Amino acid sequence: MLRQIVTFLFAIALAWGWTFPANAQMGAYKPPVSYSNEYLVGKDFSEQVLPTAEFANCNLAESNFSKADLRGAVFSVSLMENANLQGADLSYAVVDGTDLRGADLTDTVWVESILLGTLFKGANIKGADFTGAILDRAQTKELCEMATGTNPKTGVSTRDSLLCP
Repeated sequence: MLRQIVTFLFAIALAWGWTFPANAQMGAYKPPVSYSNEYLVGKDFSEQVLPTAEFANCNLAESNFSKADLRGAVFSVSLMENANLQGADLSYAVVDGTDLRGADLTDTVWVESILLGTLFKGANIKGADFTGAILDRAQTKELCEMATGTNPKTGVSTRDSLLCP
């Protein structure tokens, strides 16, 4: 029944002259790639395009996400200790309760990401851009203590993006 209603509304929209992208046809939706509950220690995701990918409850220790497109990805309650995210774009990502201790976050873009409950101890954040990211006060304080550099992609300094005093 729902499919018939959607098909009907789609037909009316076309009759009124509305245009849709080619991938907006019925059945063209593809759900995000999911790696949830996987053991992916040391896996190489470098330079991959994985927007909205799901990595919930994963062991991603020492994995390589350098220069990956991870905009809108979800890393929820995952272990990413000593992972390489150098130059990755994690804009609009949800990274909650994730362990990024010792990770290389050099030049990463975290614009408007949610990072609550994420651990950053010993991470390298040189040149990372946290503009508009949601962090708690303790996280911001910890990150400001190690914030240096300017992101080469956005031109924003790490300290400015964290609103450090």
